[in-house]
Amino acid sequence: MAIKLNNGFKMPIIGLGVWRMDGKDVKNLILNAIKIGYRHFDSAAFYQNEAEVGVALAEAIQTGLVKREDLFITTKLWSSDHGHVHEACKDSLKQLQLDYLDLYLVHLPVATKHTGVGTTASTLDEDGVLDIDTTLSLETVWHAMEDLVSMGLARSIGISNYDLFLTRDCLAYSKIKPAVNQIETHPYFQRESLVKFCHKHGICVTAHTPLGGAAANTECRIKLLATLHLILFLYDQGLAKKHQKTVAQISLRWGIQRNTIVIPKSSKLERLKENFLVQDFELTEDDMEQIKSIDRKYRTHQTAKFWGIDVYG
Repeated sequence: MAIKLNNGFKMPIIGLGVWRMDGKDVKNLILNAIKIGYRHFDSAAFYQNEAEVGVALAEAIQTGLVKREDLFITTKLWSSDHGHVHEACKDSLKQLQLDYLDLYLVHLPVATKHTGVGTTASTLDEDGVLDIDTTLSLETVWHAMEDLVSMGLARSIGISNYDLFLTRDCLAYSKIKPAVNQIETHPYFQRESLVKFCHKHGICVTAHTPLGGAAANTECRIKLLATLHLILFLYDQGLAKKHQKTVAQISLRWGIQRNTIVIPKSSKLERLKENFLVQDFELTEDDMEQIKSIDRKYRTHQTAKFWGIDVYG
């Protein structure tokens, strides 16, 4: 299954996110994922494992496990490189051992102090707050992103973690409309207005953290674990039992049926298989309404915990 982007390219509706994957595990995980059927992989310079992803992709292509044209590879421009878009993209291509990207995203709608292309340190000022660069506008960054398309470095470009108003602004100044907005969205953080706005204006939505982000919850020491509560809800409602699927599969299927791309992350082979097998069943309208009713407007990624400031506003 794939979604057709506004520029005609197709993006597989299920992908594998590589955030928080240890470098030593990346190669085998990606090769196994390709064998399972994954063709869409979501990376970022900030994840600090692009080189390991590149080794895996190169081996998969060189051994004939998959053709380059059958893969959809996404990576992202980190905030410290907003003034060095072309160089950052070329560096990511070098790390990934690719000639072009299928999708390149502005990772966050905020520029930070430049620390050198290829470095992704989130520098804090003397008060322990993210050191934001106020000299670079998002419009300037976007026009540099547009250059990547004409240069043949990226087939599609997009945004990530943009709210409704920043997305609207991007549409106003863009010569090339963003193909994708990658945002956190899951049953406890549904963001219906933003999703509808993007779809209305031809922007595909990719759901990162589609299962509620247990690791992010634990890291930020948040008492309310969205993943646990979601499991309890879906168990109580009997949706997993009804469809003979796991809670994770129900959640991913919900995301797909609201026309979003899902990129769950897993470091376990069985979970990789499980997450991919969500295309052989369908939730009913009643099922979708039950899940819709549990929206808690609960964001797992709370940047104030480690940057001293909420970059999402």
